[in-house]
Amino acid sequence: MKKNLKTDILIVGNGMVGATAAIAFAQAGFQSIIIDQVKPLEQASMSYDGRASAIASASQKMLQQLGIWGRLKKNYTPILDIRVSDQSSRHFLHYASNAVDNKPLGFMVENRHFRQALNAELGCLDSITLISGVKAETIRRNNEGVFAMLTNQQIIKASLIVGADGRQSQVRSEAAISLTRYDYKQTGIVLNVEHEYDHNNIAHEHFYSGGPFAILPMRNDRGKNIKSSIVWIDKTEKISKILEMQDEQFNFLLNQKFGDFLGRVSAISPKWTYPLSFQFANKCIDERLALVGDAFHGLHPIAGQGFNMGLRDVAALAEVLVDNARLGLDIGGFSTLKEYEMWRHFDNTSMLFFTDTLNRLFSNNILPLKVLRQLGLTITNKLGPLKKNLMLYAKGDVGDLPKLLEGRSL
Repeated sequence: MKKNLKTDILIVGNGMVGATAAIAFAQAGFQSIIIDQVKPLEQASMSYDGRASAIASASQKMLQQLGIWGRLKKNYTPILDIRVSDQSSRHFLHYASNAVDNKPLGFMVENRHFRQALNAELGCLDSITLISGVKAETIRRNNEGVFAMLTNQQIIKASLIVGADGRQSQVRSEAAISLTRYDYKQTGIVLNVEHEYDHNNIAHEHFYSGGPFAILPMRNDRGKNIKSSIVWIDKTEKISKILEMQDEQFNFLLNQKFGDFLGRVSAISPKWTYPLSFQFANKCIDERLALVGDAFHGLHPIAGQGFNMGLRDVAALAEVLVDNARLGLDIGGFSTLKEYEMWRHFDNTSMLFFTDTLNRLFSNNILPLKVLRQLGLTITNKLGPLKKNLMLYAKGDVGDLPKLLEGRSL
């Protein structure tokens, strides 16, 4: 084992955003080292993370360009339609893929399958070194570079450190970057279910006073469309009581919440729970440092955009780094990183505000707001141009897009 290692970029965090970042940097011609406390095989197991992610259309183009999408084989399910409703009201909003370009609005991918695809691609790239089972003991940053001492006594020198280490980011904390954060006092239950009838690739999101209930289409192990991922959000105290239920009682409540439009529903996985909060780093750069993904921003999952926003961070950062490197500029220099911060600030702030407002608007029983939001759903559903723009936004095809999100190489 070499004690001293040198690289272009040190990435802290081998999660889905961090690993994708390393692959994007490799395509841009950079060497990188990823460090993580958890080993790759452990991360790719279902017991580690039972969630599924909604991959927007633009994100899928990026993953295809990076060679990751093909490694998923058939482990993804297209979302052709999205139906949004308010509690038991007859008012709804329906997005249909054939109203735009007849292409999927997005795709559902189990996180474990995505991590397996990432591991396969990482193993084929000589420009990436993965060191697992370690963390950074000390991190120093100055004009000469980044110097990280690992818990295994290795020392890494890099031009830039990227914090992709999640909501509890060590990189952000050690840089003393402050955080705006508040607790939604909501918790999400995530589990997989099977049902009697074909879901026809339609995603459903029902809004209730305690929080949204999402039914996200997936394929089962036999390739049939009778499996869905459930994201069940409610007030934390109510979720605590639900989790105390016996299986029979839980399944009864689940069927009540789900409805009978897909027949009888049965849980086929353990239940995972996640407390929900809003958080936003007050800056995403510092000396020779950039934050991406959850280390930068933590969204409410109401719109399923958290992972997509992390990929947008990665695509922008990779493009900024390669453009500046071609000009002979320092990839860890202030002007380079400031360009990244300016590119991502508006998009991230807008999405944080949108998801926060959406959750506050729908997660209540205030009568005037109920009338307003039900009317809003109906009007939006009937206004073709507005609905089309919202669909393009959900697909990730709006704004100043980095090349990777357009399916172009760096």
